[in-house]
Amino acid sequence: MTFLAGEFDVAVIGAGHAGIEAGLAAARLGCRTGVFTINMDAVGNCPCNPSIGGTAKGHLVREIDALGGEMGKAADECFLQSRMLNRGKGPAVHSLRAQIDRRAYSTRMKHTLERQENLELRQAEITDLQQTEDGRWLLTTRLEAQYLSKTVIIATGTFLGGRIYVGDVSYESGPDGMFPAAFLPSSLEKLGMSIRRFKTGTPARVLRSSIDFTDLEEQSGDEPIVPFSFETEDPGENRVKCYVSWTNDRTKEVILQNISRSPMYSGKIEGVGPRYCPSIEDKIVRFADKPRHQLFIEPCGMDTEEMYIQGMSSSLPEDVQLEFYHTIKGLEHCVVMRPAYAIEYDCCDPVQMDHTLEFRDFPGLYGAGQFNGSSGYEEAAAQGLIAGINAALKVQGRAPLLLDRAGSYIGTLIDDLVTKGCNDPYRMMTSRSEYRLILRQDNADLRLTPFGKEVGLISEERWKRFCQKRERIEKELERIRKTVISPSEEVNALLESCKTAAVQSGVHIAELLKRPQLSYEALKPIDRTREETDPAVLEQVEIEIKYEGYIRRQLQIVEQVRKMESKLLPKDICYEAIEGLRLEAREKLSRVRPENVGQASRISGVSPADISVLIIYLSTLKNRTEEDSLC
Repeated sequence: MTFLAGEFDVAVIGAGHAGIEAGLAAARLGCRTGVFTINMDAVGNCPCNPSIGGTAKGHLVREIDALGGEMGKAADECFLQSRMLNRGKGPAVHSLRAQIDRRAYSTRMKHTLERQENLELRQAEITDLQQTEDGRWLLTTRLEAQYLSKTVIIATGTFLGGRIYVGDVSYESGPDGMFPAAFLPSSLEKLGMSIRRFKTGTPARVLRSSIDFTDLEEQSGDEPIVPFSFETEDPGENRVKCYVSWTNDRTKEVILQNISRSPMYSGKIEGVGPRYCPSIEDKIVRFADKPRHQLFIEPCGMDTEEMYIQGMSSSLPEDVQLEFYHTIKGLEHCVVMRPAYAIEYDCCDPVQMDHTLEFRDFPGLYGAGQFNGSSGYEEAAAQGLIAGINAALKVQGRAPLLLDRAGSYIGTLIDDLVTKGCNDPYRMMTSRSEYRLILRQDNADLRLTPFGKEVGLISEERWKRFCQKRERIEKELERIRKTVISPSEEVNALLESCKTAAVQSGVHIAELLKRPQLSYEALKPIDRTREETDPAVLEQVEIEIKYEGYIRRQLQIVEQVRKMESKLLPKDICYEAIEGLRLEAREKLSRVRPENVGQASRISGVSPADISVLIIYLSTLKNRTEEDSLC
């Protein structure tokens, strides 16, 4: 018999990376929040790679932190090794990545939820979701407890209708052998939600003592360590090494001989897999001309002997897995503790949502993470944070937080999902942003901390430190633009030692910094007036000066785009009735229902000519409104 067990302002279904950020954000904004998870021991679990960050993903983590989220702080506390990727390229693509202790990370996040004021963490499977006559949502658990909530955030990860595949064997399951959310999918379909099937996978874990590290390439962490969180003052030290190996002709041969036994190629898996993180059998088939594929051997934690084989996810049978793993240098005698598997799961079509991540047809219902069709811990956490903030703001009757693609990677991620949708699990990459020169990970705090403060997730103490940093950057920029270095033997000797031209007359420090051969550190012996020593401040100033022209041009483009974003489209607009729109444009616009002309212009199948028709239509609409007001 059902019974009413409690009431919430915000209810979060799932306690993975999306659910954690959603729950914490809503509770910290003063809303009574309930977070439901099938297994309390899996809060913040990392069922795939034991790492946080990576290319573009590191940008997301720093943006989450700048807005007041938790992932960056937790990663800093639980990291084993830290590296800045792409250092050989420009600052726009520098991305922080950290190996973490996955169990320590999970424990830390669970404890954070347990201690959070206004938040209740419950172990329960939500099996049914219905909207009541008064607009609230009724959640029913498998044990027939019921909860009423003003808003709900679905953050189910890969649990929703989860099914594991290993060769010919398949069974209902969530990740890591946990129970799936087996009943909620039918409830969502009864609501009228569009649901589809995606698939992802994970590699095997092998016993450390069974690996021969003798001839493997070592991969050490960076020094000094750059933390994820702008609040972390002492990031600690690297504690482990990672290792690199490669597949070979024998690996390829074993996989191809058994490819018919893969559920991906036998047709047993219906879900669409991730394009940018394919299984090893998919790599072998799709990139047949490649003689080998790289893999990384990474520790899962300090208190476990499990090693993660990154780059080798598979759904082949266990006996085939053992055979091909044993063909790889260092793994010839490895003991597989957990075999690789593929997992198929249900998710929604994200074009059903607004940029707030609220479903247009289901007021008060939000989605976040892999439920929205994305992949990755960082993408999930970013969406969870925004969904949690906006659910709380809706309850409080406040304006929502809307991040545009010109101001953040989070804005790009959400805009891509709700505007373009995704035909396979969406992964964030720096190439997805047309504004990546100004959306760097190093300036995430300068871009987004004001939003976090306005919402209410940034403390007064942190805001004060942020304002001081911003002022110091402006002060240093002013100094180097005004300070002149006079020519001298010492000055020219230093310039020539850096393989750059000598100066014949006085030159501003800013002009010298624009030279690619020079840096703050190189100019230190001749820069007599420099007082600033904070590396973060100096980094911002140097990037600002070196890329000043490019940044200015990109900001001009941003301004033009934001003018398009300001042209709002009526929510009740009937695209079928607008003369001049092509049939495809009418269909796509009716499906996505864009909020403004800028978003409409990014929909695949909507041409510049269609946008011109929309702008003319809006002008006509405005003129009619003005005429009506005069009558």
